Amino acid sequence: MTTDYVRPERRLTPIPNEQTTAFWTGGKDDQLLIYRCKSCGHFFHPPAPACFRCRSLDVAPEPVSGRGTVATFTVNVQPWLPFMPPPYIVALIDLEEESDVRVLTQIVGVDPQEIAIGDPVEVFFEHWSPEGGAEVWVPLFRPAGGAA
Repeated sequence: MTTDYVRPERRLTPIPNEQTTAFWTGGKDDQLLIYRCKSCGHFFHPPAPACFRCRSLDVAPEPVSGRGTVATFTVNVQPWLPFMPPPYIVALIDLEEESDVRVLTQIVGVDPQEIAIGDPVEVFFEHWSPEGGAEVWVPLFRPAGGAA
């Protein structure tokens, strides 16, 4: 069952660096950008200056479909942050382009009791521009075909 997603009033946001900037800002153009090795052709995440498979330095971010499946998840029920009321789902998503490339994210728009390993999901982006911080587009996932 899908549920309406309510954007939190705040979110802890990252400080992008040379390798991660594309990942955190690709959402501006509605693109999930994942590093790909131009030598061996494999995607990899998290971003790095070299391919962990073939050690090539010829790597760069490329857009992926933003579709994937739930590899594993946990439902957080502890009120760790006052602006993130539980329960919420933290998950690893296997990307459609390469199943051993996983993105750690939050899944929204679904009842935590209804989520299952293997569920199809799709990315969408939450724009954040925190005072004194970098402008980022946080990739979140929702059930495929959803409208969170």
